[in-house]
Amino acid sequence: MPSSSPPYQMSSPVHGTGRQKSHFTYRQLSLLASYSTSSALRVIAHIDLDAFYAQCEMVRLGIAEDQPLAVRQWEGLIAINYPARKFDISRHCTVTDAKKLCPNLIAQHVATWKEGDEKWAYHNDAPSHIGTHKVSLDPYRLQSRRILALIKECLPQNLQKVEKASIDEVFVDLSAQIHSILLERFPELTNPPPYDDPTEKLPLPPVTALDWQADALVDLDDTEAEADDPDWDDVAILIGSEIVRDVRAEIRRQLHYTCSAGIASNKMLSKLGSAYKKPNQQTVIRNRAAQHFLSDMKFTKIRNLGGKLGDQVTSTFGTETIKDLLLVPVEQLKSKLGDDTGVWLYNTIRGIDSSEVNSRTQIKSMLSAKSFRPSINNLDQAIKWLRIFTADIFSRLLEEGVLENKRRPKTMNLHHRHGGQTRSRSSGIPMGKTLDERTLFDLAKHLLNQIILEGRVWPCANLSLAVAGFEDGVTGNMGIGGFLLKGDEARGSKTTPRESSMESSANEPPEKKRRTDNPSIQRFFPKRETSSGGDGEGDLDGSEDTGHPRDDTSGRPTTDSRSQQTPITDYMCSRCNAGLEDAEALQSHLDWHFAKDLQDEERGKPAFASKPASAPRGQKSTCASSSKKPSRGGSSKLEYGQSKLKFG
Repeated sequence: MPSSSPPYQMSSPVHGTGRQKSHFTYRQLSLLASYSTSSALRVIAHIDLDAFYAQCEMVRLGIAEDQPLAVRQWEGLIAINYPARKFDISRHCTVTDAKKLCPNLIAQHVATWKEGDEKWAYHNDAPSHIGTHKVSLDPYRLQSRRILALIKECLPQNLQKVEKASIDEVFVDLSAQIHSILLERFPELTNPPPYDDPTEKLPLPPVTALDWQADALVDLDDTEAEADDPDWDDVAILIGSEIVRDVRAEIRRQLHYTCSAGIASNKMLSKLGSAYKKPNQQTVIRNRAAQHFLSDMKFTKIRNLGGKLGDQVTSTFGTETIKDLLLVPVEQLKSKLGDDTGVWLYNTIRGIDSSEVNSRTQIKSMLSAKSFRPSINNLDQAIKWLRIFTADIFSRLLEEGVLENKRRPKTMNLHHRHGGQTRSRSSGIPMGKTLDERTLFDLAKHLLNQIILEGRVWPCANLSLAVAGFEDGVTGNMGIGGFLLKGDEARGSKTTPRESSMESSANEPPEKKRRTDNPSIQRFFPKRETSSGGDGEGDLDGSEDTGHPRDDTSGRPTTDSRSQQTPITDYMCSRCNAGLEDAEALQSHLDWHFAKDLQDEERGKPAFASKPASAPRGQKSTCASSSKKPSRGGSSKLEYGQSKLKFG
């Protein structure tokens, strides 16, 4: 997006510094186009929403921007807008104390789930029902997705690399987009390097001053002068600031949210920059200003240095400031902290960070949990909460496109805390059918029952339910089922034994034919009683059926005349494509194959790699590997396609 004012001014032919060449090479410029973390011209932005939860409530309620507002969760505060912070209100305050500091403070409670509701909602009486309501952050997740989608819309589709770092912050690697803009604005950069040598230095930029507009520009140290002519890294980061400024303006215009930003050469510096001037500002940290920016800062503000490692560094070297730690040689850091940590810390405090912006923005797991005050004491109470958890998770799965088969989780995990002991159970989520809320609820109850069987589970202080292992579904492509015959097609494809044998010999070996009705294999698939309206699966905990037929995902061969295709499960036999219930059943099935192979070898028959083809029901098999035992005299009549073999 073009900036509203010129980003630079053209220089005179003679540069003030007397330099004739840039510090950067043609190779470093080309690396910019590939998002290379080793490019010295790299530009990374960090966009951070200002007091995000509080802003969500202000936008939702249409509250004036100068109105003090805090978001409450029961009696505590989880977000405070900037007008409220002027009254020294912090997240350590209770609602009562906050209102004493600011009598006109709006304390908006977060949305909650209530038993019996099909969706979260804002309840005015939620603070007084901590025992029967569960907090929902879904309104903020929805707004976060809208903001992320808008950020992507503002960037060229083929030149964007965006990482969702959390619900209210995003990293953007602007390198490739900036490379494209540089070539457009400065055509001389499209010329090949002298002598076709990529290590040759670039010509200096034809600019003497850069227009940073309203950016918070980090000052240079005393040894640098702002009057010095800029180099290509300054021009690249200026273009990055233009892009981010326009993105922030679009978020403000379309969605009414303000955000702060940091623009620098790496993720670490850009994140520190976004927090440097808040709210609604952006900070630019040029390469030559990075050391000055960091020198007066406490290293505990840097990610991964705010916890135990930061405490260890502070106690070991007796300082919290980066300026003092810069004096420590790298060998001393390595001897005290270990080689890897020592080298990482040495580079980090000097503004060096080669971590990549990860463009995978999709979530990896979903969690719904509740700490009980007071504790719950029986199964009925726990079941009510599991119903809320599964409704909570399923509503978020809908946003992920689970009904359209875009994404779905593979596993479920339930955690239960009793006293000081936490127990957990996990299970795979049935595949092969559309995932619904009832399936999740039944599986959650099944996991809870497993924990209860161990005993000593009441009172329960905490329950949490999570789904994970997300995978993308296949849309727009024909699945495996599309290649298998169904119903009338299967019946119409039946042939006589002679025709079947001739087709097999002409097209493919008969042993590669699919077979689903081998009675000797059926004994490996346990039968279940079916209930009216169901398909035999039933509920996992034995409760009443819903009355709606459900697809069988157990892997057992179906006897439904509507379909003849083999079920698809996680446990498939590689030899005969049979679907099994679990790993134990699969191993037992493979043992049967092994025993069958030994039996065939003893009889002088080949051990087929897959099940032999069978004739249609009611007709004799023409397969040479029939398990029917021959007569002692060997005078049994040969079928078509068979020949008598002589041994010895």
